Amino acid sequence: MELPKDLPDHHDAALILKAYELRREPVMREARQALTTNYWPLTVEEAVAPTGRDHPLNAAWRQVTGYWEMVYGMGKHGIVHADYLVENSGEGLFLYVRVEPFVKEIRAASSPRAFVNTEWAAQETEAGRQSMASLRTRFGLDARKRA
Repeated sequence: MELPKDLPDHHDAALILKAYELRREPVMREARQALTTNYWPLTVEEAVAPTGRDHPLNAAWRQVTGYWEMVYGMGKHGIVHADYLVENSGEGLFLYVRVEPFVKEIRAASSPRAFVNTEWAAQETEAGRQSMASLRTRFGLDARKRA
């Protein structure tokens, strides 16, 4: 897929700053912290678990994954320059690298649209590909067997 915008402009910067502001909102900050600290799945069961309504991370899961899908969707649909967005909003890829081996199962358990925009950002932008390669190496996930 070709990126719709050649260069970022001041509108892109304004949208990215607004997205950053939203990440700092207290409930969102708490949800992000909960997933960053407590969600490191090694099995399909662990990966899918937060999609269950009874799971303690479910609210954080829905808030954080929904947020990143919205943000990366803006890049995918040309609302904001995609590479510029990913360069400045890599935290969603930090979550995605942990679920990447289990995306098929997560989609089956929750929604076929789960991580669609985040996956696009990871695979179709230069910044996403570079970030994912770095994250996989950093966390030893490049060698982990795919489920």
